[in-house]
Amino acid sequence: MRLTSPAFEPNGPIPVRHTADGADVAPALVFHDVPPGAQSLALIVEDPDAPDPAAPVKPWVHWVLYDLPPDAPGLPEGGTPLPAGTREGLNDWHRRGWDGPSPPVGRHRYVFRLHALDVRLPALAAPTAAALRHAMHGHVLATAELVGTYARRAR
Repeated sequence: MRLTSPAFEPNGPIPVRHTADGADVAPALVFHDVPPGAQSLALIVEDPDAPDPAAPVKPWVHWVLYDLPPDAPGLPEGGTPLPAGTREGLNDWHRRGWDGPSPPVGRHRYVFRLHALDVRLPALAAPTAAALRHAMHGHVLATAELVGTYARRAR
């Protein structure tokens, strides 16, 4: 399984348009080679370099989606409309939806992880990434990862 974006190359810079410094719209994503037997997909986007790449404290979650249909070709720019049946969890701002990169210092990595699951998860009450990972435990068939980077311009 692979995950790509027409907005940026793997390990390349995420355009300002997709960050808190720009329009803050989610980048389009394309899903490739979802394994047979997948019943749903889940996406977690996080910054493992928060708050400072030189001294990270904990990954900062930017987007949580689950129960995406396994035949979904991907997500459009802005994330809407979401594929039918998709559910949203809470990011680390305690909101649903995409909140783009806004690193306080340095160049951060943003890791987009797409998981193919052998089940469709039950409705979870606005899950955090941790709660979603717990619910997915033992059900992951494959995982694809896409990393982008972003650093704010000096002010």
